[in-house]
Amino acid sequence: MVEVRFHGRGGQGVVTASRLLAEAALLEGKKVQSFPAFGAEREGAPIRAFTRLSDTLIRVRSQIYTPDVVVVLDPTVIRAENVTEGLKDNGWLIVNTAREPGELKKELGTKAKVATVNATSIALELLGAPRVNTPILGTLVKSTQLVTLDSVISVVNSTFKGKVAEANVKAVERAYREAKIEEV
Repeated sequence: MVEVRFHGRGGQGVVTASRLLAEAALLEGKKVQSFPAFGAEREGAPIRAFTRLSDTLIRVRSQIYTPDVVVVLDPTVIRAENVTEGLKDNGWLIVNTAREPGELKKELGTKAKVATVNATSIALELLGAPRVNTPILGTLVKSTQLVTLDSVISVVNSTFKGKVAEANVKAVERAYREAKIEEV
């Protein structure tokens, strides 16, 4: 089983990113779970969402405390929360930032592999708003290969319609191409 924990702020599409990843894995025959963790927070408050992917039935029903992958949609959350808490040493940290992966890895003191992408810039240019959920999925796919790019594109096309779907597919593909992945 692979466990993914998403960190971001309300209104950025954190829950949607978690759900889209789960749906892409479901297309590939995986068993999945996807759920958010937030209370009555307002838009802009830190939130988390969780996705589990497995070849077998998932019986665990808790939040994810030792993730294989941590995805940070808003880099300011790094100062508000310990996003690497519980992250496995052989895991992945994927962050929406213009910074280099090695620089971030050193600053956070993580042993996990790091991938970065300027998802905010991509989202503003292609979507006209800082909804970074689809671009960050492009980087997640490129770095972790948990699901295929084709599966993510298929799910994006079935979730959104018309020009919105088209723009989100372009955002996924561009983030996939522009992902900066730590040399391992």
